[in-house]
Amino acid sequence: MKTEKLGFESKLIHGGEFEDQFGSATVPIYQTSTFKFKNAQHGADCFAGVSEGYIYTRIANPTIRALEKLVAELENGYDGIATSSGMGAITSIYMSLLSNESHLISTAAVYGPARVILEKDLSRFGVQASFVNTSDLNAIKSAIRENTKMLYIETPANPTMELTDIRACAEIAKKNNLILVVDNTFATPYLQKPLDLGADVVLHSVTKFLNGHADIVGGVIVTREKELYKKIRHMMVYMGCNMDPHQAYMVIRGLKTLSLRVERAQLNAQKVAEFLIAHPKVAWVKYPGLTSHPQYQLAKQQMSGFGSMISFGLKGGLEAGRKLMDSVQLALLAVSLGGVETLIQHPASMTHASVSNEEKLKAGITDDLVRLSVGIENVEDIINDLKQALEKV
Repeated sequence: MKTEKLGFESKLIHGGEFEDQFGSATVPIYQTSTFKFKNAQHGADCFAGVSEGYIYTRIANPTIRALEKLVAELENGYDGIATSSGMGAITSIYMSLLSNESHLISTAAVYGPARVILEKDLSRFGVQASFVNTSDLNAIKSAIRENTKMLYIETPANPTMELTDIRACAEIAKKNNLILVVDNTFATPYLQKPLDLGADVVLHSVTKFLNGHADIVGGVIVTREKELYKKIRHMMVYMGCNMDPHQAYMVIRGLKTLSLRVERAQLNAQKVAEFLIAHPKVAWVKYPGLTSHPQYQLAKQQMSGFGSMISFGLKGGLEAGRKLMDSVQLALLAVSLGGVETLIQHPASMTHASVSNEEKLKAGITDDLVRLSVGIENVEDIINDLKQALEKV
């Protein structure tokens, strides 16, 4: 079935499907390391790229290809590249598109390891990076150098929930011959389509919303054009950070309910955010669905919903936040996000602990910041859990 003209929800169910010899109703798990050739010429043709046959799962696998094609359809991109983790996706992009003396501009409040690998590892090979508040377009423009090759943004940002104008960044990137990469993990293609707004590459940690059940780790990259796809896929294959077929199967299964899960979670998040902002012990709340959010209007323009991630701080600061996190009963005190369960964590000492204190403060990752990934439980149960925990603060 050709799925290009189907609605998003139908693509979730039928995108990436292919006919196997037994007529399986779901994509089969091809749990194999290698594939048998029809004859010697077929093997040679596969290695020469003139045949679409499969060779070796590190290079390609039918189950993994089904996922790659599905996510590419959802993002309106050329093709997808599935990786063993979200960091596998990020590293594949860095390694394939940056080189010695290349300069990258990134969102300051980007996922911690995505920043640290640039500062502590790729810097050893001459890669340079500037981290700025990308919601300020002038800050981006001021950071551009002659050797700048990439603009890497995360919107909404992790964990500050700041938004960056993707379309405006695409214009800046085009004018300065930069590759625009967008981490779309928080929004998912259900709420935001960066390639439609001018981005060149989009990536996800599929560990989060795309899989949605906190039971696998993985990543995926989608490019707008063929040439970037070929460069990144080449690097991914030779670094060996391909996804496993069973991982791919799990993500395909999880994706079928993406729209349902995101809708429920963001309805819950709106009510939770409104509860928090009205609570006397809460100092501030950052959620794109609140009119108090500094980029509320931008969220309405480039997103079709506000998502289910919230950051907030308590008037008692760090110690009050610790007491809150130690007192929740329904929410899980755990990192990661985007699952069916509500998760709470402290970024400054957990996911972003490896970022220096000075840089954390510059990025807005303060000690009082608590990050909440709102799940699909009964919303009154989530609010009551937070309410009883706040009473102990």
